[in-house]
Amino acid sequence: MKIGFIGTGVMGSAIVRHLLEAGHELTVYNRTKAKTDQLVKEGAVWADTPREVAATSEVIFSMVGYPQDVEEIYYGDTGIFATDVTNRVLVDLTTSTPTLAEKIAKTAKEKGAAALDAPVSGGDLGAKNATLTIMVGGEKEIYDKILPLFQVFGTTFTLHGSAGKGQHTKMANQIMIAGTMTGITEMLVYAEKAGLDLEKVIETLGGGSAANWSLSNYSPRILKNDYTPGFFVKHFIKDLKIALDEAEKLSLTLPATDQALKLYEQLADQGFENDGTQALIKLWWPDGKIPEKKS
Repeated sequence: MKIGFIGTGVMGSAIVRHLLEAGHELTVYNRTKAKTDQLVKEGAVWADTPREVAATSEVIFSMVGYPQDVEEIYYGDTGIFATDVTNRVLVDLTTSTPTLAEKIAKTAKEKGAAALDAPVSGGDLGAKNATLTIMVGGEKEIYDKILPLFQVFGTTFTLHGSAGKGQHTKMANQIMIAGTMTGITEMLVYAEKAGLDLEKVIETLGGGSAANWSLSNYSPRILKNDYTPGFFVKHFIKDLKIALDEAEKLSLTLPATDQALKLYEQLADQGFENDGTQALIKLWWPDGKIPEKKS
């Protein structure tokens, strides 16, 4: 199948590789062309604009940073909708807003195409290992058509309803993660102050009711002083703002999520917006290292 992919960052590039390995033809675009160089060496074809990607592809995936980036690659002068998209399927993997997902689906239908909003969870490791969770909004017929592609880079995929419902599900996911990340951070800070062996604590908690994906994957990184981004702080801030905005529209107050946002904004203000979300520990351990014991 001829597939287009727009946005080849940490996760996007891994997904492209899985699709190439599965035998598909890939056309790629990224704002920073250098980020596609290795993919081109591995068999992908470069396109100068999202419009060119759409013109040569049957299915077009997008995975960019922010809702405004999604808006630009779909509706900009050189965007996807600037070419004939008849019979194309557009799949946005970006964590964006339900409102924009609904808008894209409406425009796609008007132009003889179809669209799915399909944000993912699992971070860099999930993308690398093809174990992503994919949350989908759109028509079942189109979902069934794209499911074999989802199976190439994910292990859990669910159609949650009409356009926008995938994004709503991702907001529920991010609300949950906000709680686990603050919990992991405060757990480590507390355990360290109490003089516990942190590796033993992580192993013990991972075997009980406190077990969760973030504990297993991010806590070891913190102990190794590894703050490379499986998921950027700046993108998590974006997600939490979307979640809180959507909650407000639903007449909901989410105080724990609101507090998590404030903590991550504080972290970004200290210059760590390009770190991974596990860098939240730096609010307590400024250099990201376990504090040395005073003699």
